[in-house]
Amino acid sequence: MAGAAGFDLNLLAVLGALLEHRNVTRAGEGLRLSQPTMSGALARLRQHFGDELLIRSGREYQLTPMASSLLPAVREALGQVERTLSVPAEFDPATSLRRFSIAISAQSILALSEVLRRVHELAPGVRLDTWPITATLAETGHSLPGYDVLIAPEGFRADGDPEVLLRDRMVYVADPANPRLRDGRLTVEDLAALPHAAARLPQAGLVAGALGRLGVTPKVVATTGGWLPLPFLVAGTDLVAAVPECLARRMGAAADLTIVEPPFGMIELVEAAWWHPLHTTDPALTWLRGIIHGSLGSRARGRGQLAPDPLDEQAHLVGDEA
Repeated sequence: MAGAAGFDLNLLAVLGALLEHRNVTRAGEGLRLSQPTMSGALARLRQHFGDELLIRSGREYQLTPMASSLLPAVREALGQVERTLSVPAEFDPATSLRRFSIAISAQSILALSEVLRRVHELAPGVRLDTWPITATLAETGHSLPGYDVLIAPEGFRADGDPEVLLRDRMVYVADPANPRLRDGRLTVEDLAALPHAAARLPQAGLVAGALGRLGVTPKVVATTGGWLPLPFLVAGTDLVAAVPECLARRMGAAADLTIVEPPFGMIELVEAAWWHPLHTTDPALTWLRGIIHGSLGSRARGRGQLAPDPLDEQAHLVGDEA
């Protein structure tokens, strides 16, 4: 791979668009560049990296492993360039067309509707792009500067002091026809006998640890990358799954599930917000952080439980859940 010397920095924007859209035509439309221009830029990028980057699969394109590994760093670099070249000025939400980038966990996105409502009410031209929290981001915080705000479980490794936004707790969900469900309850013996579905998330380990202290090793027969699919895996089966209560109440009704109190007491889940220190002087981000704090922070100071409310679709959701 060639070094940065002599690299046309205009290609960085092209690379970012290609990696995000995974399509030459759509990337060109976003940059207002013709398809021949985009094809020529892609050829230069392939030569620079010594990699195909995009490979056609039927009518679509797939990212090569190298291209997938480049995406977080390119997203971060483009964000840094935009902030470096932008002159801070007073922010007028009523006329702004700003796009904010938020990295967010699947648990928190269920509570984002109030933020979206307030943003749309005060700043109808503003757009929120939400992105899933990748394993690398969760473990290292390396790409945090590439996002305006990050909302994630407490304990996330990132610069700056987190601000607690949400408090939730773990409950179980089960199909109403589960043969071991009696009067809406499951005993320790029931959880030892039943098959479990679980999320591949650090917080899921808290449940396994609590069961272990009761002498139970859960029989996990299915796993998912996040919380959201679990209620639908459980529906119509003998599976049980431990999930955040906000998710159980929001998705449990749709999947026709019973919410079950765990036999091991409360396991609290805390979600917090981070922003990189480089962003603290941006007036637009100061405004957005105020909206987030006002909309979600009050829930953290409440009774530790999220009330269900309708999902809002003003956000532009991209990628897989975290």
